[in-house]
Amino acid sequence: MSNKWKEWWGRARLFWQERTKKQKWLAAGGAAAVLLILGLGIFFAFRTEMVPLYSDLTPQEAGQIKATLDQRGVPAEVTDGGTTIKVPKEQVDALKVELAAEGIPNSGVIDYSFFSQNASFGMTDNEFNMVKLKAMQTELANLIKTIDGVEDAKVMINLPQPSVFVSDEKGEASASIVLKTKPGYEFSDEQIRALYHLVAKSVPHLSTDNIVIMNQFFEYFDLKNENKNSTAAAFTEQQQIKRQIERDIQRQVQRMLGTMMGQDKVVVSVTADIDFTQEKREEQLVAPVDEKNNEGIAVSVQRIKETYSGSGAPPGGTAGTGTNEVPGYQGANGGTNGNYERTEETINNEVNKIKKQIVESPYKIRDLGIQVMVEPPNPDDPNSLPPETVNDIQKLLGTIVRTSIDKEEAQALTDQDVNSRVVVSVQKFNGKPAFTEPAPVQPAWWWYAAGGGALLLIALLLFFWLRRRREDEEEEEEELAFAPPLPVEPDLPEPPETEAALRRRQLERLAKEKPDEFAKLLKTWLSEE
Repeated sequence: MSNKWKEWWGRARLFWQERTKKQKWLAAGGAAAVLLILGLGIFFAFRTEMVPLYSDLTPQEAGQIKATLDQRGVPAEVTDGGTTIKVPKEQVDALKVELAAEGIPNSGVIDYSFFSQNASFGMTDNEFNMVKLKAMQTELANLIKTIDGVEDAKVMINLPQPSVFVSDEKGEASASIVLKTKPGYEFSDEQIRALYHLVAKSVPHLSTDNIVIMNQFFEYFDLKNENKNSTAAAFTEQQQIKRQIERDIQRQVQRMLGTMMGQDKVVVSVTADIDFTQEKREEQLVAPVDEKNNEGIAVSVQRIKETYSGSGAPPGGTAGTGTNEVPGYQGANGGTNGNYERTEETINNEVNKIKKQIVESPYKIRDLGIQVMVEPPNPDDPNSLPPETVNDIQKLLGTIVRTSIDKEEAQALTDQDVNSRVVVSVQKFNGKPAFTEPAPVQPAWWWYAAGGGALLLIALLLFFWLRRRREDEEEEEEELAFAPPLPVEPDLPEPPETEAALRRRQLERLAKEKPDEFAKLLKTWLSEE
């Protein structure tokens, strides 16, 4: 075995000595790169990953947790200026449960367990009320922390003081709450309403009007009035509609002019005057069925015709004029000759009866103003923007004003009125915001190093193998080129095969096909001799 090692070592040393200086440096660099990659891989594979156990701690809490972990022999790191403690990832869940069972961290807040631990017969009413108030504030803060989007909460409750006098008027409680919300989180109206009701139901004699909620950025969360008929709710709704109309028109103008001039070359402002007068009326109209002749449909017709001719009393008699006769009754005597004719016609026509209940639009655009600022192609030269372009912009904005305003108001507008509602200013933008694009996220540098080292090692091995193969081929070609030609011998007749020649050929075949058995046979022969 030692002879084989010596033989391999000699070959390796000979191979190394035959290499050039450049090849030796490349091989050494490749080996160093491979070792570096292996070392980094082992380091990242077996290193301990540290994750946060607690965050946003006070210095007292961080010190208490760090001392407890050191006593347990758990590796811990304090980061973020002493507010975060990190532990190995595989131990974080178990440590949270164990520390919580021990009451760590002790943040100094009071919960309801304080009563069972510290209550005594010597506690005064004031002390008991103070502890009760602190516990109520703490429990309410812990309850608010469970809401999505809230990281921390501070609650201050003011309870009414009981009076020694009998009175019908009772004091009202109030609450002030400061929330630490997650960055970028937006609460919906339903969440804010639920938060107000949660606080109001947790404190006796507390109405939603006496609750103030704000976050760490001094942004107030107001409870919107559910009564839509109230003045405040109507004003808020009208302002939202007004802003929505102005925003829609502004986006339309910005998109149109931005396509023509460039998005960073145009600034648009829109102001609108909205009429929120809502009219509701009912109309009952009657129209003829035949509008051409202005007639309706005859539903029923009654015609009466009477005629009389001859002498005697006419139909109805002669009015009595005697002393004993009653006026208006037919007389006994008298009469004249003549003709009588009476015609009566009654027609009942049916017409169209139209009943309309009209509700006018809840808002109308009574007036509209559009202000546009355009930066010329050459910001330092306002004349670089042709006047024709300014006139085109003026016409486009005038068309938008005329078509957006209510029809009755727009009909009374002249071209001069429309132009007075549109302003186009051409000047340089000095306060244009500059936006920096975020740098693309790059993978870890050691991935590049590992990939480059692997490619370099493969390239070196391939280079040495091809180089070695080419050198071997060149040596074989040189040996064949400089070898003297062998003389051509004439063919001789083969002598007759003897018994010794036959054994010799058998031994040669045995040595080629089964060298182990041939070696044993030689040892046997040598031992016999």
